[in-house]
Amino acid sequence: MSLPSLSSSPSPASAAPSAPTAAPTQAELLDFVRRAAADAELVASLPLDPEGRTWVRLAGPGGSEAWLIGWPPGTGTGWHDHAESVGAFVTAAGELKENALAARLPTDGWKTLELSDGVDRERRLTAGQGRAFGRHHVHEVLNESSDRHAVSVHAYYPPLPQIRRYSRSGQTLRLEQVERPGDWQ
Repeated sequence: MSLPSLSSSPSPASAAPSAPTAAPTQAELLDFVRRAAADAELVASLPLDPEGRTWVRLAGPGGSEAWLIGWPPGTGTGWHDHAESVGAFVTAAGELKENALAARLPTDGWKTLELSDGVDRERRLTAGQGRAFGRHHVHEVLNESSDRHAVSVHAYYPPLPQIRRYSRSGQTLRLEQVERPGDWQ
């Protein structure tokens, strides 16, 4: 899918190089996604597809990567992490469920891990609700509705260098695939 950008072109006055900005914090990313999720015109501009997720890249703060994502009923991400990036997301419409692991996993050198009891966390995020997360946060995001789309806004810094995808069976987590930006952009 070609990803249109909702970021505007620089005007001649803003085309001059600017001083480097500090990396956005998790709190700044969360503030950005909250404001974007509250922008009814932006949320309504996202084309929704009953068969699969849709997305549009947004201009995030401080060089971050940001996305407006549409979730048809019954869709989800599967288990994944965002590698070295920190991030935030907020539900703009509908409800999303986040299943997450409250444990830091080794970043390299493993294919299968046995998870300890008590590491699972579940959040239900309705419109306006969201969260920030740190590096190596492992989760899956789901729209469990049987009849209603959900829409969310996500931001990551630094821009995603990779996404690691996992399968899970009971307490066993298995690394299945590593995706690079060209795989999803």
